[in-house]
Amino acid sequence: MKKFLNEFKEFAMRGNVLDMAVGVVIGAAFGKIVSSLVADIFMPIIGLIVGGVDFTSWKWVLVKATETTSEVAITYGNFIQVVFDFLIIAWAIFLFVKGINKLTASKKAEEAAAPEEPAPTPEEILLLREIRDQLKNK
Repeated sequence: MKKFLNEFKEFAMRGNVLDMAVGVVIGAAFGKIVSSLVADIFMPIIGLIVGGVDFTSWKWVLVKATETTSEVAITYGNFIQVVFDFLIIAWAIFLFVKGINKLTASKKAEEAAAPEEPAPTPEEILLLREIRDQLKNK
C-alpha cells in the first residue's frame, strides 16, 4: 500500500500533472470571462442586428403550463446562445494559442541565430598538440 501511495505521489507531483491542473483552473476562469463577453456584449449586438430578439427566449412549447404542471418546452434559443458561446471561446483560445506560438517561434529563432560557443578542447588533444609542437621545434 505504501509503495502504491509513493507511486501516486510521484505521479501527482510530476510537472506535467501540475501544469495540467493549473491549465484547467485558468481555462475555467478564462471560459467564464469569454462567456460573459458573449452573453453581455456580443449577443445583445447580434440580437439588435436580427431585430432586437433575445435568443434565450426562443422556444417550442410542447405542453403549456397549468396550475398543477410546469411548461415543457424545447429551448432552442438557449442552444443557439451556447453555440455562439462555444464559437467565440474557441476563436479566443485560437488567437491566444496563436500568439503564444508566435512568441515561442520568435524565441526559438533568436536562440538559433545566436552562435553557440565551441566546446572546450579536451585535455588529451591539448597534450597531443603540445607534444607535436615540441617535436617540430627539435
